Amino acid sequence: MSDRIEYASLAGGCFWCLEAVFLEMKGVQAVQNGYAGGKRPNPTYEQVCSGATGHAEAVRVTFDPEIVSYKDLLDVFFTIHDPTTLNRQGGDKGTQYRSAVFFESPEQERIARETIVEFDTAKVWDDPIVTEVTALEKFWPAEEYHNNYFALNPQNPYCSVVIAPKVSKARKLFLEKLAK
Repeated sequence: MSDRIEYASLAGGCFWCLEAVFLEMKGVQAVQNGYAGGKRPNPTYEQVCSGATGHAEAVRVTFDPEIVSYKDLLDVFFTIHDPTTLNRQGGDKGTQYRSAVFFESPEQERIARETIVEFDTAKVWDDPIVTEVTALEKFWPAEEYHNNYFALNPQNPYCSVVIAPKVSKARKLFLEKLAK
């Protein structure tokens, strides 16, 4: 393990889904659920869910780039959620559920845009990717009860119906990238 760490800030609908998948990847040191892309300082979950703050539910992934690359994280990200639906993931509707890459450097922006072109060219999805690619201005951590939600709430119907299939898909498609 290196001393270098980087961050990837991503929104793909529900942050619990992204967190559950990324926590299983080699080189991922931490995943923080939170909010990005809005204007209200220190928003709450209820405020973000109302759609009034402009924030998206997002994760900030802390990773070791010598073990897992930013591109690897994006490959997983663009596979486990539907990046072709504007302001929606499944039954969740609104800008707070949008698909977004909040880049933290020009290099991350370049990689994100190239990855979108790659996925669109390969026709991974039937429709074009509509993921927002924008600079991260501020990441606001979510309330503590959102952290490690999938692992702590296995009996929750949302976990078994929505999150578990995404985790299963990632395990199947990215087995070599998993830590467990």
